[in-house]
Amino acid sequence: MKKLWWIVYNIFVLPILYLLFKIARLFNRKIRSGFDRRRLQNKFLKEEINSLDKSKKMIWFHSASLGEFEQAKPIIEKLRTEQNVNILVTFFSPSGYDNSKKYPHADVVAYIPFDFNKAVKEFLSIVKPDVVIFMRYDIWPNLLWQLGKNNIPTMIVDATMLKNSNRKIPIIKGFHISIYKCVSNILTVSPNDAKSFLDFKIPSEKIKSVGDTRFDRVYQKSLKAQSKKLFKDNLFNNKKIFVFGSSWEEDENVIFPAFEQIAQNNKDIIMIVAPHEPTELHLEKIENYFTKKLKTIRFSSKNNYSEERIIIIDSIGILLTLYFYANVAYVGGSFKQGIHNVLEPAVYGIPVIFGPKIEGSIEAKELIKRGASKIIKNIEEATTIMTKLFDDNQYRKKMGLIASTYVNENIGASNKILNEIEKYL
Repeated sequence: MKKLWWIVYNIFVLPILYLLFKIARLFNRKIRSGFDRRRLQNKFLKEEINSLDKSKKMIWFHSASLGEFEQAKPIIEKLRTEQNVNILVTFFSPSGYDNSKKYPHADVVAYIPFDFNKAVKEFLSIVKPDVVIFMRYDIWPNLLWQLGKNNIPTMIVDATMLKNSNRKIPIIKGFHISIYKCVSNILTVSPNDAKSFLDFKIPSEKIKSVGDTRFDRVYQKSLKAQSKKLFKDNLFNNKKIFVFGSSWEEDENVIFPAFEQIAQNNKDIIMIVAPHEPTELHLEKIENYFTKKLKTIRFSSKNNYSEERIIIIDSIGILLTLYFYANVAYVGGSFKQGIHNVLEPAVYGIPVIFGPKIEGSIEAKELIKRGASKIIKNIEEATTIMTKLFDDNQYRKKMGLIASTYVNENIGASNKILNEIEKYL
């Protein structure tokens, strides 16, 4: 059966995927960069690999993009402190590669090769990995088949599998059964995911529920964030801070009017708005909304702060630290395409509110279930819920404690995953 799937994939599927990739290359600079880099990288890869200490085992981590790599970092950094190994990191996406080229805990950073047999074999002959770890879902058939053929231990980490996943559609399911047979271990984020993987005829001893490294990563980052000084000490004394994170226009259409009403009755509340895309046009639109209503100031002018009620963030990469200052947080995207990361504010022990589009976030659903979060559907609900949170200190602190407890209960997946990796070292 594997031979049939090999023929279908290599004769029909892979050439079409490659053609689409080449077409996309013509119109997208990032894709073009990744395409060209893959064609040239083996020469440089050989030089980098040859410069490493050959007595150390090579551990290869692959992530689709930057988001998945964030989940790999807690594992890599623990592995680096506990084992004397070489670490290779690869990406499929140019953004992941470009933003991680200087990651200090990796010995080599590269692109995963195109999934043609010749390219895969050449890559493996250069790298000679002792263990391969795929983060979440980005696995490639020819690479998996070749790793299995060479008896190289291969793991899928932070794995998820919905009960009604498209991977379980009859024909597609057969294809995935042939792929998963080559995997040594599948480490899932929950018992339900582990149970769901059993549908692919994988021996139960290969599957284990160990948790989600996103909790470890957000906790690590929060500790570092607390040492950063984004604002002067005592700047917000006797104030209550509302951080509006990753805001889209659809979120702002609900939250801005609600905050405006609340601010009229409570002079001690300050809103920090961090737009998802802080373009000049977006920043000016926010400023224009509050003209003649509430005073605004941009984060870049924070040294001139003079009791403005709205602080507009005009930079990127500081949202996690901003949540440290918050008494209440709203996580954006939940009135548009889907909610952003709710763990980033929850780790600080504050209530987290958001809009209705949370289908893709297990964490948001769990925070709702536990009572640490509220869903907002319109301006009236936003006004009522936010007023309650700012006026009732006990209520706010209770919700915040539930949020931090949820995060703390789920820390530790990285240690469990490392224990599984070390079995092959």
